[in-house]
Amino acid sequence: MVTSAGAVTGPDRPNTRPIAASAAHYPGPVPTYALPAREFALVFGVAALVTFLSTGVIRLVAVRLKAVTPIRDRDVHSLPTPRMGGVAVYLGVAAAILIAGQLPELERAFTSSSQLIGVLVAGGLICAVGVLDDRFDLDAVTKLAGQVLAAALLVFFGVQWIVMWLPAGGEAGGTIVSLDQYQSTMLTVLITLVLTNAMNFIDGLDGLLAGVAAISGIGLFVFSAHVLEVSADDTAASQPPLIAAALVGACIGFLPHNFFPARIFMGDSGSMFIGLTMSAAIVGAGGTISSSSYGPRSTVAALAPLIVALAVVFIPVLDFLMAVVRRTREGRHPFSADKRHLHHRMLAIGHTQRQAVLVFYLWAAVVSGGAVSLAFVTWQSALWPVVGATVLALLVTIRPRIRARRLRRSRSRGLPGRIAGGDGAGVDSSSGDGAAGVDSSSGDEAGVDRSSGDGAAAVGSSSGDVAPGADPSGDRRDAPAPAGDPVTAPSAPVEKGTP
Repeated sequence: MVTSAGAVTGPDRPNTRPIAASAAHYPGPVPTYALPAREFALVFGVAALVTFLSTGVIRLVAVRLKAVTPIRDRDVHSLPTPRMGGVAVYLGVAAAILIAGQLPELERAFTSSSQLIGVLVAGGLICAVGVLDDRFDLDAVTKLAGQVLAAALLVFFGVQWIVMWLPAGGEAGGTIVSLDQYQSTMLTVLITLVLTNAMNFIDGLDGLLAGVAAISGIGLFVFSAHVLEVSADDTAASQPPLIAAALVGACIGFLPHNFFPARIFMGDSGSMFIGLTMSAAIVGAGGTISSSSYGPRSTVAALAPLIVALAVVFIPVLDFLMAVVRRTREGRHPFSADKRHLHHRMLAIGHTQRQAVLVFYLWAAVVSGGAVSLAFVTWQSALWPVVGATVLALLVTIRPRIRARRLRRSRSRGLPGRIAGGDGAGVDSSSGDGAAGVDSSSGDEAGVDRSSGDGAAAVGSSSGDVAPGADPSGDRRDAPAPAGDPVTAPSAPVEKGTP
């Protein structure tokens, strides 16, 4: 029954309670679901622990099966490294979901829908296809067929985008459109295919995909948990936050093994599984619950599900679309490998591997955080913080190029190599703040680190300036020209065995 305060009570809603929403946020009192935070935390912890512990075992299995990424001219890594890390990610997600099925507070997520079982079945299939690719290097057509079949399995188990709010028509300035079976199936399959391949494309640096997926998953969890809380619909809205919590935990558990220098790569088994799982969570959060059920504040707020869905995967999808357009215009296969992914561009302008990965983490946090904020505040309130964060991320991204330009100006004026303030071209044996020199201690800038091997090409790719320093112990990159001689920036390497 419904109480006078607007809360639903009785055996069907034992966890709801009346909370009057502020008029600045919602038009009136909204029934609010008591979010099972402890249960979601347990799901996260189980996924992280199982993934962390099983990764070492999977690494030994990969070595025994010879599922190892060889050393090629186009790769970043300098040592043969096992793949198949995605199997550990799948085991973590599967264990967390199965444990969640035994928790009373999350039981309705399983009894009301078969979506979670669909994620396990389709995820198992796509992970198996990825394992075969990690071992035998399948052709693109075979992988695409596996992706389509896995996406169809998601639809078969009820993962479908069925409602969409459009800002046109209607008395309230918009219309809620319900998609038919054919439309929802095609849209869900398309989203799954795009995300599966986008995650595969971005997996080119140690820890890049796992970290970006974890940050995007956190944003998706916050949004979907908010939808669950304010809609009080634990039958249709409880699956996405559960999937997101399990995925974030698995990615966090895998990161210690995968961050630079990586001891195991995620491989196609992991990148495709993460893309499919993210797709299931996005479709469930954005295309299952109508925004009218939780009181949209404005047109932008009503579009929040679609905006969040696009934002949390913005970086992988952007890289994917740029690569497909670029290769198609050049008359090449859309899935052929090249050296111009976004992470290669980060290396080309002077970031080290660690720095490039952290820059992507920052962008993922800015984009997904800004989108998710629309579910909590008005877009006017979120605008300036997002603009400020975007400017900060942009400055961090182009910092090596700015330093290279300052170095070039100092050389043209005939000044000593070391610029006032500590930014110079020479060797800095104490602070490691040289823009292009050799850092014998920390390797925290664009130069070469003698100890950790974390150096990346210190170049301004547009100007052609290169640092004169190099690692005398035998770095994998080409030897630099003598000091003062202009040379061309070395080509950035491409990702580890992915297109």
